[in-house]
Amino acid sequence: MRIEFRQQLDALNADLARMCELAGEAMQRATLGLLTVDLEAAERVLTDLEILARMRRDVDQAALSVLARQAPVASDLRAVVAAVHITSDADRMGGLAAHVARIVRRRHPASAIPNVVVGQFSEMGGLAVDLAEDAAAVIADGDPVRASRIRDDDEAMNDMHRRLFAAVMSPEWSHGVPAAVDVVLLGRFYERFADHAVAIAARVLFRSTGNTLVDVAG
Repeated sequence: MRIEFRQQLDALNADLARMCELAGEAMQRATLGLLTVDLEAAERVLTDLEILARMRRDVDQAALSVLARQAPVASDLRAVVAAVHITSDADRMGGLAAHVARIVRRRHPASAIPNVVVGQFSEMGGLAVDLAEDAAAVIADGDPVRASRIRDDDEAMNDMHRRLFAAVMSPEWSHGVPAAVDVVLLGRFYERFADHAVAIAARVLFRSTGNTLVDVAG
């Protein structure tokens, strides 16, 4: 029974890591669409979103099956419950990439962002992909050092978002209100994407050690 449980948990972890990878790939495509006004890339994000949704349903069902059939206790129970929460975070990361893609589609054939912030969004997009990849790796190996790096990258993302907001609020902003609204919304989507990666890392650490990301950072 114990061997079967470990096998089921390993399968859950593999699916969770893959969900994070898919979310990162979605944000990578969404960012490409945003930076290059590539409608095809944006549409691909929206099409592939169903894959993440289907995986979430499958993983949630598998987790419930483990709870019903194996009756795990203590740390094992934490692992299964954490898996359910992680599927939600990964699915929401994909949803945030879809929000970016929808803005690209709505503004096409025009760009959703003015040239003055293209570099910042390129940086935020790259960091978002790194965060998703690190979240997948933390699920696989539970590395607390990598988990702490996710927290640090989240702080960097927050700083980028603040700089975007400052640019929009500056008297030098000359791109109009609609562009300002899009830039603020887009920045928020990337920031929230990073927040979910941090949540995943925190859940994995608590699952494995009973400690939170704050405990490790301290």
